[in-house]
Amino acid sequence: MKRFKRIFLIVLDSVGVGHAKDAAKFNDLTNPNTLLDIDKATNGLKLPNLERLGLGYLDDYKFIKKENAINKSYILRLNETSNGKDTMTGHWEMMGINTIKPFKTFFENGFPKELIEQIELKTNHKVIGNYATSGTEIIKQLGERQLKTKELIVYTSSDSVLQVAAHEDVINIDELYKICQICREITMKDEWKVGRIIARPFIGNDANSFVRTKKRHDYALSPSSKTYLDHLKENGYDVISIGKINDIFNSCGITEAYKTVSNHDGMEKTQNLAKNSDFNGLCFVNLVDFDSEYGHRRNVNGYKECLEEFDKDLGSLIQNLNENDLLVLTADHGNDPIAPGSDHTREQVPAIFYSKVFTKGTYIGESDTFALLGSTIAANFNIYDETLLNDDISPKLI
Repeated sequence: MKRFKRIFLIVLDSVGVGHAKDAAKFNDLTNPNTLLDIDKATNGLKLPNLERLGLGYLDDYKFIKKENAINKSYILRLNETSNGKDTMTGHWEMMGINTIKPFKTFFENGFPKELIEQIELKTNHKVIGNYATSGTEIIKQLGERQLKTKELIVYTSSDSVLQVAAHEDVINIDELYKICQICREITMKDEWKVGRIIARPFIGNDANSFVRTKKRHDYALSPSSKTYLDHLKENGYDVISIGKINDIFNSCGITEAYKTVSNHDGMEKTQNLAKNSDFNGLCFVNLVDFDSEYGHRRNVNGYKECLEEFDKDLGSLIQNLNENDLLVLTADHGNDPIAPGSDHTREQVPAIFYSKVFTKGTYIGESDTFALLGSTIAANFNIYDETLLNDDISPKLI
């Protein structure tokens, strides 16, 4: 029988908790551990609300102790089954998709000449860039030229993405979005099929003042099969997206969507739903700043501050939860800010299931798949389908 009416699933984007057993296969040779390495590098994280929920069970942190947990959470480590360490792969696995064939990447040599020519032909804009780099760096390098010429700055990363940057004064938002839609159509060809096309508008007067705006928009592939989100929606439950969840699933299985401009904004929107909405189903939240602002930029201190800000917001959210609410905290991959390079890291992720009605919460081990999250949610709403996931742990959680 349904136990919880509202479930809040919050993804702390990139907050990994220890290298996966197969990390070396993904070029992570330094045993990354995003959360522990930040803790060590900054003389200790102070996360009292996460500590109360049992985060201390996952590692030997300086100030976060398992003895201070309040026994209202079940805590696990989740291992990723899918072949990848990117955003889409991680989120899709949470909702029941095992990605065996990884998404195409163009990290080493940029995009093929033929693809770039198609973009230029169909958008009527010349392309500059076409290499893998940080988004903030490439607008410093090419932004002044783009402002004068109206060319498109195209770039990629170690993820399966094609990103298009343009100054808002010379290519307005609507035009940039249309350009990205054209790029999405072009890259549906198998040999060019990247996971996401991302619009990256920026503003400013010169290289020293250029900043990306919050009008980013992702054009993702639709999930390769039905997910738990689709099953929830088809069974009449609410599936509310906050942050980039709607983009990641290309609106599939989503009943209501809210964009965000920061982690804090995402938590405020989540808290507003907790206080004012009597929804029946899932509120699925992604907090991307950990990853985009601090992980990729290898900004250890910024990452620490972002975590501690989240912890304060978490305390406020918990105060507004009811006894028939379930809160689930997790991540989609790692992004250790002390690891070499700027790529994601293949890591285990936390899974913390909190409810005011739990009385015997504790650490209960590991799961071999992120999909334990989706199956647990589906089981709560009586739509658990064993054909979607071979994992008999999750129904026992609730």
